[in-house]
Amino acid sequence: MGFVKVVKNKAYFKQYQVKFRRRREGKTDYYARKRLVIQDKNKYNTPKYRMIVRVTNRDIICQIAYARIEGDMIVCAAYAHELPKYGVKVGLTNYAAAYCTGLLLARRGPIYIYKEPGSVMSKMTKRTVEHQKSALQSVLGRCGEPALTAATGGLVTPH
Repeated sequence: MGFVKVVKNKAYFKQYQVKFRRRREGKTDYYARKRLVIQDKNKYNTPKYRMIVRVTNRDIICQIAYARIEGDMIVCAAYAHELPKYGVKVGLTNYAAAYCTGLLLARRGPIYIYKEPGSVMSKMTKRTVEHQKSALQSVLGRCGEPALTAATGGLVTPH
């Protein structure tokens, strides 16, 4: 028997359902995303915050976000291009800028998350860290450094 070509006719294309746009573009793995953003069922509408770090050619972006059905809500953000206000003039995409951006996010985050930022900030400044090394070397590079710095700055992050 010879080769028979399968003809996809009008009836086939009427029922064909395309995948989500971000799945078609290869940007989002929804299987992994579902496991990342789903909160425990016994926490009753409490948002599950996550820290997002993006490194571009000219900037480092750190955000705290939580997922909703309508889309992700950004609670607060810190950018490396804000660092010149704090005295860091050059090298806004290097390892040191990643450290500073993570620290900026750690100091900015509780103001938006908690209702009484004054009490939280005073508790954070009084907190002492024992057995902390003077130099922090990370194998994660520029992407992982803001997460470690945010933990050093007072944000509770599983790292």
